[in-house]
Amino acid sequence: MKVAIVDYGMGNLHSVLKSVQAAQKLAGVPAEILLTERPEDVFAADKVIFPGQGAMPDCMGALQKSGLGEAVADGLKNKPFFGICVGAQLLFDRSEEGDTPGLGWFAGEVKRFAPNRLDTHGDKLKVPHMGWNTVHQTQPHPLFADIAQDTRFYFVHSYYFAPADKGIVLGSSDYGQEFACVVGKDNVFATQFHTEKSHDGGLLLLRNFLRWNG
Repeated sequence: MKVAIVDYGMGNLHSVLKSVQAAQKLAGVPAEILLTERPEDVFAADKVIFPGQGAMPDCMGALQKSGLGEAVADGLKNKPFFGICVGAQLLFDRSEEGDTPGLGWFAGEVKRFAPNRLDTHGDKLKVPHMGWNTVHQTQPHPLFADIAQDTRFYFVHSYYFAPADKGIVLGSSDYGQEFACVVGKDNVFATQFHTEKSHDGGLLLLRNFLRWNG
């Protein structure tokens, strides 16, 4: 099995690579894991991991310049596909961040957290949302195997998914408002939080992805 981590110049790429390599040991499956900027490697892969980090306009611009867009589209259509953070945001129609068009795989927008929101104690919540937060699984999914309900994952983001179809929401979190943080349909699974920074929970998600047939 070949697993391609898409390197279009935007993302916590070496941390993602190390976490997938660690997850591969947990999965106990033979796999060649590539961090690659070559479209031919992504086309040839059996599974695709699509990270992203930073501003969505920069990520979309970098993807367009990289020549990897067609290979990513092929992965979305035909292979088990895992989007992470801005890599997940890019799957939607558009983002409020720079009014940026996305790949349009999922209908809906990526919206900015409203300012001046308060937590349950009446304290102002900072944007970006940064740190550990619980994820409530709203639908069963093979990638949640062995992950307890309301496990904590690591977030760094100012924008959140607003899917047009609530049926694709697999997990939610709360930051002054409930928001979708895990989405998926068919062969595609995507998280707003950083799996590579989420310790045991993140490793289990990646382990389950490596075992998943999509």
